[in-house]
Amino acid sequence: MQELLTKWFPHVMEQPGEFFDSIRETLIMTGWAGGLMLIFGLILGVAVVVTKEEGILECKPLYHVLDKVINLVRSVPFVILIALLMNVTRAIMGTRIGVRGVIVPLVAGSVPFFARQVESALAGVNSGLVEAAKSMGCRPAGIILRVYLREGAAAIARGATITLISLIGLTAMAGYVGAGGLGDYAIVYGYNYNRMDIVWAAVIVIVIIVTAVQAIGSWIARKSTH
Repeated sequence: MQELLTKWFPHVMEQPGEFFDSIRETLIMTGWAGGLMLIFGLILGVAVVVTKEEGILECKPLYHVLDKVINLVRSVPFVILIALLMNVTRAIMGTRIGVRGVIVPLVAGSVPFFARQVESALAGVNSGLVEAAKSMGCRPAGIILRVYLREGAAAIARGATITLISLIGLTAMAGYVGAGGLGDYAIVYGYNYNRMDIVWAAVIVIVIIVTAVQAIGSWIARKSTH
């Protein structure tokens, strides 16, 4: 096996430590940013749904502010977003370079996208169930947990899967600013020196990670369907 890997990926096998470090960095970025994205994106998506007109916590001013902020952040290209958030990143993470330095932009770039996925998922919940819960005296928090999130769980899982896959793509793009991970590895050690086996190795691992995320997300969505 080692001989085969050396034949097909000679430059990767010269310094395997760099390759495995890049995989670890990509998983760290995806894990931390993905976890925060799921939390804040879910909160933001629910807030948009419940504060809109005829929502269970209708508040038009707040809804319009949230809606405009989501649209604004989503319209900013990720590379530019990294530059815009440099000072914020340094204040929060203590650095604006490397893996830690890209977590804040990754979260900022993915939360609005996931919030829209959540909004779309909850919009598909049967309004009759919401009205039935209201008629039984259920409080807004109860409606959110027992109706919106329970009925929209499968769609939310599918939206989370799409967003996480997009997030993995952003971690690769972050390699252009030296953030580490497979994107940085493919550019610095592969593309810049025309070592295409390194680029292909990075691509193969990213495809494996994406496939795993898709499989897990699809499984959760199936289990959440009722």
